[in-house]
Amino acid sequence: MHIAILADLQGPKLRIGVMENNSVELVTGKEIIITTKECTGTAERLYITYPQFPKDVNVGESILIDDGKLLLTVIDTNGLDEVKAVISHGGTLSSKKGVNLPNTRISLPCLTEKDLRDLDFALTQKVDWIGLSFVRSADDIRELKMLVKNFGQHVPTRIVAKIEKPEAIKDIDNIIAETDALMVARGDLGVEVPMQEVPVIQKMLVRKCLEQSKPVIIATQMMESMMTNISPTRAEVNDVANSVMDGADAVMLSGETSVGNHPARVVAAMSKIIEHVEQESNIYNRENAAPEVDLKNHRFLSDSICYTAAKMAERTKAAAVVTMTHSGYTAFKLASHRPKAKIYVFTDNHFILTTLNLVWGVQGFFYDSDISTDSTIADIKQILKATGMVKINDLVINIASIPLSEKGKTNMIKLSAVE
Repeated sequence: MHIAILADLQGPKLRIGVMENNSVELVTGKEIIITTKECTGTAERLYITYPQFPKDVNVGESILIDDGKLLLTVIDTNGLDEVKAVISHGGTLSSKKGVNLPNTRISLPCLTEKDLRDLDFALTQKVDWIGLSFVRSADDIRELKMLVKNFGQHVPTRIVAKIEKPEAIKDIDNIIAETDALMVARGDLGVEVPMQEVPVIQKMLVRKCLEQSKPVIIATQMMESMMTNISPTRAEVNDVANSVMDGADAVMLSGETSVGNHPARVVAAMSKIIEHVEQESNIYNRENAAPEVDLKNHRFLSDSICYTAAKMAERTKAAAVVTMTHSGYTAFKLASHRPKAKIYVFTDNHFILTTLNLVWGVQGFFYDSDISTDSTIADIKQILKATGMVKINDLVINIASIPLSEKGKTNMIKLSAVE
């Protein structure tokens, strides 16, 4: 088994401090002071873990607490250490709840000191993917890429940009171009932008990622009711199914499997939905545009081969498209076309085998022989036949770089039957 590991960097998570008796009641219509000086919270005064808050916030801006369950509105700030707010929608507030500031331009860096320590640990463990929280611009991705590149032991860890801030939506094309994958983090996103916009944003993000051959994960509250119940609501079933139909590479559970009562049952239920949708729905053979003829683009040949392989698989009803790769690029590109044929990746790069588990429809095999092209293709077909992946008379499409020993860019395509 090749298991992909995603390490999640927390980012500048804003929180309320410890509350008196662990919870207090905030009464709608009353005023409250929010301070950056640490104290025990009461119904009249709260501590926030965000030193620049009084300086960054403006009168009239909203303060959402506990995933938007409580709403405060700023009425004054001294620009130094205190903000006065009115409780627009009250309720019970317990210790250390999260804070969202949908209208405020936060001056905190994307990577905190804790994130930098966690990053060092994650890279030491050679994880496959790093999730970067609260991405606001492509510069955040570039900063993290540089830290990974300059890490003492070279690791080819890739980056998942978590989209949960309105600023990220404004710079989304540059973010997708810079990152290796995207996560639609709907929990914070649904608090930071108007809730009715989230479904449209989700579909837009998936579409853009498919166009750029970047894997996309749909996350948060997918099967939330199964934290306590033994089956999901029908709305949750539809949510998971629609994410698959839209073209997501992965769907993600969080609270359901970390603190929920039925973690294994949730995974089984989600798997059942995905498998059924992938049998029944029209998710295959996406109409991605053919790459423009541009010999100055160093990816033109590989992109053209992948596009042609996907089209050929559709026309011939091939059982498999097989790629030999060292970087994994062709696997990402092939998957974005969503061929109905299985995608099998043969590589001598162990790291790619685990990394590719995030990518839709791909199964990897370790293979380090580089004999002649024809002999290698025949050998690979025998491996697939022996493992039951293909059977006699199945059509198989092979793409590779020739000569194989140079491990260059993909430049060859071959259609043949399994004997």
